[in-house]
Amino acid sequence: MVACVKIAATAAAILVRFARPLERRAALKIEAVEYVRAAAGTADCPRGVLPEVAVSGRSNVGKSSLLNTLLGRKGLARVSKTPGKTQILHFFRVNDAFHLVDLPGYGYARVPQKVLQAWRRMMQDYLRNRQQLCGVIQLVDARHPPSRQDHEMVEWLFAEKLAFCLVTTKMDKLRRAERRRALSQVVHALDLPPEQPLVPYSSRTGEGRNELLGWLMHAIAAAGPQIGGG
Repeated sequence: MVACVKIAATAAAILVRFARPLERRAALKIEAVEYVRAAAGTADCPRGVLPEVAVSGRSNVGKSSLLNTLLGRKGLARVSKTPGKTQILHFFRVNDAFHLVDLPGYGYARVPQKVLQAWRRMMQDYLRNRQQLCGVIQLVDARHPPSRQDHEMVEWLFAEKLAFCLVTTKMDKLRRAERRRALSQVVHALDLPPEQPLVPYSSRTGEGRNELLGWLMHAIAAAGPQIGGG
């Protein structure tokens, strides 16, 4: 069964919901992963009809570590000690069936404003206009309240009606007593509706990997015939 977190409308309670797995599979099995290319904009993106899921989050949220553990390939996405290093879109082809797209991390103060504005334009152009895009994995750091940029990104995803799964990273760094409070804080701060998918994740322990793979499988399948060329 595919487990995902359901947010209660009364907010504080966080319940585990089990949904029927697609094609009776517990989770997507990663069999092949290939780095395809870097793209400075939509014009440089791979051609074809493979569906795409983008991975978005603040610099230093653990995006590269999540990609490596999610795909089961150590070192596939480079973990940098310098936040804000990813400045372009990186495409990974998975099982010859879909692309995972690593978006530039946002919120890094040392990046010049001109560069930040260019990133914003590029990301909005990709997220708005890329026909192959069928979902977004939006990361927030479980240890801290969502940042202003996190708020803006989540609000933008809702406004654009893009399907997304919110993932709270670095759960292993929280003590047991802190976990429920941290998740509740994210739910309240981002004003998430009851049906919003939410997956607590740890790249160190593997917590949440199967749940996120399950969401990926459903997002790609749901897009199906809606995916166009480009």
